[in-house]
Amino acid sequence: MRYLIVLFAILGVIASSLALKVHYDDPGKEPCSINDKWDCGVVNHSPYAMIHGVPVAAIGIAGYVLIAVVAFMRRRGLLLLLVLIGLGFALHLSNIEAQVLEVWCLYCVISQAIIAVLTVLSLIWLAWPKLRSRAA
Repeated sequence: MRYLIVLFAILGVIASSLALKVHYDDPGKEPCSINDKWDCGVVNHSPYAMIHGVPVAAIGIAGYVLIAVVAFMRRRGLLLLLVLIGLGFALHLSNIEAQVLEVWCLYCVISQAIIAVLTVLSLIWLAWPKLRSRAA
């Protein structure tokens, strides 16, 4: 299970890296500018794309790397805490995209799906020893 979690964390790093690239690209050059409701440039160049001078996508990269390291170390409880923090952060950002900006970033939505999958996998992995002992 930990290798699957590490794999999804690596996918999260990739999605966040693509969003970070958009953050530093010149506006109008985004490959994911689909229409007026799907535009990574609008999201990644908004005031909400930075927290205390740090791009949100860079925070995502660091978070996914930390999740991968903790999963690899088999620290299940800490892993669940980290993915729940990540999920809460992703839900907050989704709310900003939906309610404030009214524009979605494709890379952000992919990242949000990844953190949701990581949450489910972490819950399963944490419960796995209890489930195995009941089955025995």
